[in-house]
Amino acid sequence: MIQASAVPQKGEIDIDPKYRQQREDLLALCRDHLPAVDADMIRRAFRLSYWAHRNDWRESGEKYVSHPLRVASIVARDIGLDDTSVAAALLHDVVEDTELSLGLIEDEFGATMANIIDGLTKIEGVFTSQKLGQAENVRKLMLSMATDLRVILVKFADRLHNMRTIEALSRKKQLRKASETLNLFAPLAHRFGLFPIKSELEDLCFEILNPEAYAHIVERLEEMAEERDAYIAEFIDPLAEHLEEEGFTFTIKGRVKNVYSIHRKMERKNKPIDEIYDIFAIRVILQSDGPKGKEDCWRVYSLVTDLYKPLPERFRDFISVPKSNGYQSLHTTVFGPGGRRVEVQIRTQEMHEVAERGVAAHWKYKEGTENVDEEMERFLEWVRDLLENPEPEEATEFVKEFRLNLYDEEIYVFTPEGDLLTLPQGATPVDFAFKVHTEVGMQCIGAKVNGKMVPLSQELTSGDQVEIITSEKQSPSPDWINFVVTHKARSRIRKWTNEERRKAVELGKEVWAKAKDQAGLEISDQDLQGVAHDLKFPDLQQLFYEIGKGLYDPDELVESIKGTQSDGAAPDDEEVDEVALREQYEQFLDAAQQTEQQALVIDGEVQKDLAVNYASCCNPIPGDEVFGFVSKTGTVNIHRSSCRNASDLLVNQPDRILDVDWSHQKDVQFVAALRLMGEDRVGMVNDITTVISKNLKTNIRSITIDTEDGVFSGTIMLHVSDLEHLKRLIKRLKRIDGIQGVYRFKE
Repeated sequence: MIQASAVPQKGEIDIDPKYRQQREDLLALCRDHLPAVDADMIRRAFRLSYWAHRNDWRESGEKYVSHPLRVASIVARDIGLDDTSVAAALLHDVVEDTELSLGLIEDEFGATMANIIDGLTKIEGVFTSQKLGQAENVRKLMLSMATDLRVILVKFADRLHNMRTIEALSRKKQLRKASETLNLFAPLAHRFGLFPIKSELEDLCFEILNPEAYAHIVERLEEMAEERDAYIAEFIDPLAEHLEEEGFTFTIKGRVKNVYSIHRKMERKNKPIDEIYDIFAIRVILQSDGPKGKEDCWRVYSLVTDLYKPLPERFRDFISVPKSNGYQSLHTTVFGPGGRRVEVQIRTQEMHEVAERGVAAHWKYKEGTENVDEEMERFLEWVRDLLENPEPEEATEFVKEFRLNLYDEEIYVFTPEGDLLTLPQGATPVDFAFKVHTEVGMQCIGAKVNGKMVPLSQELTSGDQVEIITSEKQSPSPDWINFVVTHKARSRIRKWTNEERRKAVELGKEVWAKAKDQAGLEISDQDLQGVAHDLKFPDLQQLFYEIGKGLYDPDELVESIKGTQSDGAAPDDEEVDEVALREQYEQFLDAAQQTEQQALVIDGEVQKDLAVNYASCCNPIPGDEVFGFVSKTGTVNIHRSSCRNASDLLVNQPDRILDVDWSHQKDVQFVAALRLMGEDRVGMVNDITTVISKNLKTNIRSITIDTEDGVFSGTIMLHVSDLEHLKRLIKRLKRIDGIQGVYRFKE
């Protein structure tokens, strides 16, 4: 490791004028966006970074120092936290990628800076390891956050710049990094309230993972831009006139939702983009602060609803009750010109900065007050709760709940004393009880909501007042796990259930040992496992558990063993039926995926003899963006990069991922399926089959049509040669009179 004495002194480093100018541009950004700027610290950090990376180059061919400079610019402009974060961004890779020591950083910049760089180094080590699973990555990431939130804020900027320059990486690395970013970093940015960063990360990932869908939405947004802009102007003009008459100082504009969020809404509603009407929102930002700002927001809300009729069920007051990341705004949906639904968001400039920069904006606005970092502390409370007593065997559940907690909508409920608690949507009185205190949850026997007794499984709604009834003799019910939604409740219930189960299993083993000895039986654990399976127990643990709980008589087990030893076991009819059903299913898959002739280019080489399976979950065809996943049997499973299973495979098991491309062969047919919907008219089916079979010379495998109330929907399975062939079909089918939608059908 290089020590301080080995670093050239000021004036001894020859800095390229290009990068010297970029350093000055960075300082200008800092002065524009940060509350205070230590220019000397930032210059020293740049100088050390420039020298440490003097021999390093990016895969794009740029000098490496360009990366920390751009990361620092994102921290200054888009996050705007403090000058320490900017300096940390300049130095974020020096300990990981060069010979500079952490001790040198501490000597030059102090313990706080060294702590941030150490956290960033550890995070990078986690995400470059091929051996750690995603759950462990999440825990390490969160542990770093719990030390200093600036660690993750700088990491957001680092990941954003890496995603902006991802085209320099191999396809395999692109897929892994995009999946990891979409599943971890974008949701975390959402939780922190960094919505512009979250949206850009989502779109950059979506473009990598599903380029076809991304390009389609972008193309349609561009085609619709002129009409959309005209409508936004028609909506805004009279509203702006009213606001000016009332003396408000304001900014008002339309904001188009990001591409990925539009895609998710299309999938959720199963509609094309032309039928998604809320792809933009109107935002009113007032130049008012403090209590007057809140009053002005309500006055503007009144003006909006006087001008346009509101939908009462689509009103949300995040000013009186902010989101857990500090977000404040009034949201309402109104009927605009032509009866079109339009979402309107009303907030002050301070609220807007919090909405754009989340916890970083709180740092800026509340510095020096008693409430400094209050929102950050609330977030850290959630982080620490997730980290408390994590069970290794619950890794998959941990990650699942982590993601759900990041994106969950929130409700606001009250204790009998009037204290406000925030819970995720779908929370129950049991979740509320564990939120109050672990012991309250453990001893919960009943609940009153708004003064009335309710089932413990009842979902709470915003505004409910909840009272928990407890008893020292009560213990958690295993059934609670089926309806609680918070991680704290689930982890405490699961931990208690596992301990109770462990005790019952140990007792069951003791009871069985005595029964076996009394009967004079000799049987190995392996043979006993076979008997347990014949008796429909999934494993020995369940057998011992039921014996320990008194649910299964050990004498019955003795009789079963004696019968097995004397008569032998006969095949079970249900097992035979299950095998037959499985064979039928595999025959169906074989028929749908006759692709033996198709050679693939795997890791750069054409493969003809390798065992390949085309995943039934996404049914890839030539032209799709795909990757290969090596199964435990050595078979390479081919998945589309947009497959619902892709992210878990790419992030959790990257060492088993292969780069895959299609080789070019003629006369190879794949089975694809299309979903159609439209007007149910005479001759529609004939028009569809004519286009497919006669006009485009495509073989139809099957067609299913359902009609209701003058509308039809159907699925067509057909043989196509590649993705371009399928696109031509879709384009031609959309031109049929009465067809309202044609989509590629997915499992």
